[in-house]
Amino acid sequence: MDGSQYTTRERILISVAVMTATMMQLIDTTIVNVALPHMQGSLGTTRGEISWVLTTYLVSSGIFMPLTGYFADKWGQRRFLLLSISGFVISSMLCGLSISLQEIVLFRLAQGVFGAALVPLSQSIMVQIFPVEKRGQAMALWGVGVLLGPIIGPTLGGFLTQHLSWRWTFFVNLPVGLGALALAAAVVPDSPRRKRGMDWA
Repeated sequence: MDGSQYTTRERILISVAVMTATMMQLIDTTIVNVALPHMQGSLGTTRGEISWVLTTYLVSSGIFMPLTGYFADKWGQRRFLLLSISGFVISSMLCGLSISLQEIVLFRLAQGVFGAALVPLSQSIMVQIFPVEKRGQAMALWGVGVLLGPIIGPTLGGFLTQHLSWRWTFFVNLPVGLGALALAAAVVPDSPRRKRGMDWA
């Protein structure tokens, strides 16, 4: 697949859909950092305990990211992308509604699981929809989004925490994620499904 079958408009819409989902996931790796003291006070935890909100997300994301290719082949990239965005949005909402450390750690774990595939899937889709001669530009655009996410996170998190509540560092994903989900459902192409094994151990 060389990407020549897509029009410029289709490429733009697909790029916006996958990059919105990717930036949402990447922003979430750092957005909570500045809200931790507020979360600690609200949930009645120690500084060491509240750090699990960050650790759980990073560990679960790191474990599930290498499985992206397996699930994309098994279910198709479009279905897997939609599942990942949906799960990420739902777990974000549940994080924002959490009333105990145990709840938020559990939902952050789920957030990491569902968000893990968004970055590799978006890169794969961007490569597929652009012709060979424009893939360098596509990867440059993708790289900008990947770099901007973690940079924007602390600033956005600080603003939301200061003016609203730490819960909004999670609730902000709802409109963004639902928009990305609707656009992805409408424009992202599917991939052929292939059987492949997995060494689960």
